[in-house]
Amino acid sequence: PAPKPTPARPAMPAPRPAAPAAAPKPTPKPVAAAPKRCDSNVTLQSDQLFALGKADLSAGARARLDKDVVARLAGCARVEAVVIEGHTDRLGSQQYNQKLSERRAESVKKYLASKGADANKIETIGMGKTVPAKFCPDTKNRKALIECLAPNRRAIISIKGPAK
Repeated sequence: PAPKPTPARPAMPAPRPAAPAAAPKPTPKPVAAAPKRCDSNVTLQSDQLFALGKADLSAGARARLDKDVVARLAGCARVEAVVIEGHTDRLGSQQYNQKLSERRAESVKKYLASKGADANKIETIGMGKTVPAKFCPDTKNRKALIECLAPNRRAIISIKGPAK
């Protein structure tokens, strides 16, 4: 038998013409910096803490509020919100600590309002003993336990809003 003819190779496609040179990209416009914010969180601590079973603001707490909260609020173009969390230590019943934490938050709100803050922009919440800042072992020395738990008797103030 006669050999079969070899099939013809398919023709190679013609090379594509080179793409025209891309036009230079325009220089991007500078991105505007994000507007400055006066957002902050302030925790009353150490000598600014609440005494055991009390909701009264100490002189240290008032000074800290003036320096870090009232001054910050004055730097806001508009206050969007102020949230004040009151906290207690674990001593006492859940019900007692809930009410005490609410009173602590309210005492901070009252003070800020007396300094010109818009009370309608201030929310308060009592956290009771649910979010401790410090854990302390049980001890027979009640005074030592009360001292150890002091960081839990606090208020946390959160400010939200654009800066001036």
